[in-house]
Amino acid sequence: MPARTPLYDAHLEAGAKMVEFAGWELPIRYGSLVEEHQAVRQRAGMFDVSHMTVVDLQGCGARGALRRLLANDVDKIREPGQAIYGCMLDHSGGIIDDLITYRIEDDFYRLVVNAATREADLAWIREQLAEEDVEIVERDDLAMIAVQGPESVAHVVEVLGAQRVEQLKPFRSTSHGDFFIARTGYTGEDGCEIILPGDLAAPLWRKFIERGVVPCGLGARDSLRLEAGLNLYGQDMDTGTTPLESNIAWTVAFDPADRDFIGREALEAQRREGVSRKLTGLLFASGGIPRQGAAVHTPAGEGVVTSGGFGPTVERPVAMARIPVDVDGEVEVELRGRRLAARVVKLPFVRRGKPRDDLPLA
Repeated sequence: MPARTPLYDAHLEAGAKMVEFAGWELPIRYGSLVEEHQAVRQRAGMFDVSHMTVVDLQGCGARGALRRLLANDVDKIREPGQAIYGCMLDHSGGIIDDLITYRIEDDFYRLVVNAATREADLAWIREQLAEEDVEIVERDDLAMIAVQGPESVAHVVEVLGAQRVEQLKPFRSTSHGDFFIARTGYTGEDGCEIILPGDLAAPLWRKFIERGVVPCGLGARDSLRLEAGLNLYGQDMDTGTTPLESNIAWTVAFDPADRDFIGREALEAQRREGVSRKLTGLLFASGGIPRQGAAVHTPAGEGVVTSGGFGPTVERPVAMARIPVDVDGEVEVELRGRRLAARVVKLPFVRRGKPRDDLPLA
């Protein structure tokens, strides 16, 4: 039986259509997916992301352990409250998971990892840090609400009385009573992710609804992140891909040269030899909705759609695809026996709530 978050009853009250996702029963939508999507782009929407796994690492060995465990370098986090995004790799450079790491205080870090990879992540972390002076605690007592959109910060400040949130820069966090509030999200819009005790989640959710924040489901979360060019683990990247071929090479900290993180040797070899494929955007004029697994035919060889759907903001079908690295211009995507024309474009499709001005017609 799927697990339920502390907000399950609140979802039913709001008329949610529930589905199973990564072992959890979660809302796919409450009404119109497009209306939920546009609420986030234009005003404010919120998501129950309590299925995400929060892991706290404490102890004098935490910093050194994370510098070895992660491809990004926690030494970039200069002071408590800052965070970095990056990947946890296996020894061949494959992506075990992508995650956000917060520095809470000295020798105390918080990781937020994906629900679908929870068991594998925890097993890997415990195996790799077995000899380190680190306490590893899965915080399954916590819930998580993401409030996203151009009006989201104002709602968070008013509801929680947390004035300091207005001054937070992206990838900064603050504690406010029982609430841990971070200026992060997965939509391409401004917003906050609030980690809080599970028994406080439903009352807070209802307060946001009273203020007009729109409850949103997994469908809108996926269309928003797709337009924003944000990878979904298990589709756009996995252990068979590296950050260098997943449009997130910027998350790998090769400097300083003496930091021996897991997967470094494999990534350095790939960087020397050059990648043969890239993750990029595909823009369509019309004719069908591209889906994961669809073949991409290019002059330089075959590729594959990793994520696809209709982009409500760009008002056209869009996709992310892994294709030969030198391919630009026109390609064709196989869809139910037909070949649809598409144009290779740089990600994202949407920036700050609007389609990029330089997006071409497919």
